[in-house]
Amino acid sequence: MALCIVAGIALGAVMPGFFHALGGLEVAQVNIPVAALIWLMIVPMLLRVDFTAMGQVARHWRGIAVTLGINWLVKPFSMALLGWLFIGWLFRPWLPEAQIDSYIAGLILLAAAPCTAMVFVWSRLTDGEPNFTLSQVALNDAIMVVAFAPVVGLLLGLSAITVPWDTLLLSVGLYIIVPLIAAQIWRRSLLASGGEAALQRTLKALNPVSLVALLATLVLLFGFQGGQILAQPLVILLLAVPILIQVYFNAGLAYLLNRQCGSAHSVAGPSALIGASNFFELAVAAAISLFGFESGAALATVVGVLVEVPVMLSVVHIVMRSRNWYERGAASR
Repeated sequence: MALCIVAGIALGAVMPGFFHALGGLEVAQVNIPVAALIWLMIVPMLLRVDFTAMGQVARHWRGIAVTLGINWLVKPFSMALLGWLFIGWLFRPWLPEAQIDSYIAGLILLAAAPCTAMVFVWSRLTDGEPNFTLSQVALNDAIMVVAFAPVVGLLLGLSAITVPWDTLLLSVGLYIIVPLIAAQIWRRSLLASGGEAALQRTLKALNPVSLVALLATLVLLFGFQGGQILAQPLVILLLAVPILIQVYFNAGLAYLLNRQCGSAHSVAGPSALIGASNFFELAVAAAISLFGFESGAALATVVGVLVEVPVMLSVVHIVMRSRNWYERGAASR
């Protein structure tokens, strides 16, 4: 990822005309190159989701309730509050004034949708209950279809940012509903023709495609943002502060609430990770659609991508190191 940042900034400086030409390839305010890359990231991830797993929700209702509360009632609003506090007030003197609202909007977009794919990795690393993780992801995806646009619209409105509802709803359709339907049709076709083995072979083959699409998106975004970053490299560091705080806050809150509820550690671990992680692919796509390639919102969502992996690995470490402490408290309840 670091190499992609360097490459993007360098290419943006050397070939500004090329990047502006890419930025101009739009249809109905949707950038075609970015839409293609986002689809290459999102569809393989959604291919893992089995909506029949929602029948398992009742088995782990405490963990499900905690995670849903964190994802939809705490995380977007806590991020908006942190954005207003740090970006809109404390860090304001060191940030470009014209981009303040856009940075806050990007942070809100980042927190408004729970992660869909990487949580399967985090769950395995925390010895998570696979049925809980799968049912939680399936339920979150179903809720995201109807809740993402209203939550974003509400918080952007509270931030005094004009909400382009037509573009926002188009983003929901293009980056949530259509890929979700396409992935589920593809999943059923694979299972019908070759069973679970065919599905796993396809997922394995698509993993490099998703990674390349992510790296290519980073190069594009940093190619557009290169001038601003070189002029103010401090921006990246300052944007990372509220993201870091909200990840540790939401993960810690979910972990503690699960302990209070008496959930098993195999449920609390993935619950904490799902509660803290973000669907950054959707956030990046929505930020570009709503505010443009060169916007502060797009940059803020990309900072979220850079922060995600190392921070979530640190949360995994904390969850596993505290397992004995957690189980003593959970058992007493």
